[in-house]
Amino acid sequence: AKRLGIEEGTPLPRSIIEFCYKKDELGDPLVSEEHITAFNWATHQEIDDIIAMTLRINDFLTGLFAGAQIKLVDFKVRTVLADEISPDSCRLWDMATGEKLDKDRFRGDLGGVTEAYAEVARRLGIIKEAGGAEILSFNGE
Repeated sequence: AKRLGIEEGTPLPRSIIEFCYKKDELGDPLVSEEHITAFNWATHQEIDDIIAMTLRINDFLTGLFAGAQIKLVDFKVRTVLADEISPDSCRLWDMATGEKLDKDRFRGDLGGVTEAYAEVARRLGIIKEAGGAEILSFNGE
């Protein structure tokens, strides 16, 4: 939103997939498919496969978070598709209130980062509250 001058939260007409060259000293610049193939980082077929898999991941994550009343705003994946799915790599907003439940709480100095991350985990059934304490829950145990 900041880069394109649109209001944060503006719905897009369709999913947009962007490629970045992850290099901190260059500011992780956007690159085109032409850059990717010219530098032999991936073939056209690999790019098509990455796009198809990313769209499938988007559909899955959108449904997963919606089931927990959280709006998936965006997410990033690296070459190894989905090395991590967390509030650090996704923008997640409460569906009813629009409250940010992700890394933007830290970036915007909003506070409550730990509580927001725990709320996402609680809604997804990863942790549950028991007598005021949070308990990790894996594989439904």
